[in-house]
Amino acid sequence: MRPVTSFSWIFCLLVAAGATTSAADSPSGTAPRIHPEHPLAPALDLAYKSREALDSVADYEAFFEKRELVDRKLITTKANIKLREQPFSVYLLFVDPNQGREVIYVEGKNNGQLLAHETGIKSIVGTVSLLPTSKDAMDENRYPITMIGIRKMVDKVIEQWEDEGKYGETEVKYFPNARLFGGEVEAKAIESRHPQPRKQFKFHMTRLYIDKQSNLPIRLEQYGFPQKADAPPPIVEEYTYSKLKTNVGLSDRDFDPKNPNYAFR
Repeated sequence: MRPVTSFSWIFCLLVAAGATTSAADSPSGTAPRIHPEHPLAPALDLAYKSREALDSVADYEAFFEKRELVDRKLITTKANIKLREQPFSVYLLFVDPNQGREVIYVEGKNNGQLLAHETGIKSIVGTVSLLPTSKDAMDENRYPITMIGIRKMVDKVIEQWEDEGKYGETEVKYFPNARLFGGEVEAKAIESRHPQPRKQFKFHMTRLYIDKQSNLPIRLEQYGFPQKADAPPPIVEEYTYSKLKTNVGLSDRDFDPKNPNYAFR
């Protein structure tokens, strides 16, 4: 194992001496704020502020794209999404693949199950009910539908960075004028990177994109450690929310399979 950097050594001493603040001081409410001299501290401050901006968002519509490495296969999904925070409710209309597939999940409804139906020949079976964590529901997915959404996305990054903030060997870069969606959206991008594989680091590199106008998180990229020194890091997870429209007034009807605009039966 390579020796840690001088910063890593000093930081470990600070942690051992109890230099971090208490859990009650953490905006996440689940983990202590990391030491202010850690490279991830400014990154976390930006992530905290982005999550605070979500406090005024009750619901939204967006075009959702994800790429996930599942069973060594990179799977891409594109869908239109409607999401309401309270009660947590999701409607998905798939665009590619499985065009026309619809999925609804409402927390506290339908016995905790999601409702889904297919198109074409598969539509013969009609609407099916599945536990979000069941094998069929998790097929070609890294996470259940209960983990979808921009709030869950930024919470996941915050939890990751707070945990990684206990260790050294972290490099952080900022790109204040990043552009997404063909240059249509200007964003602040934060990149964290770990030079060497360690058991405490799940990803080699993380990139979080925050819309500069709304301060909302709109994209997350997670990369694994490259197999060879000169190889690019492989994508493991990528989630993008484009054409985001917030506080559109979604109601129970938007998450009701009886909605005449939907094809559930």
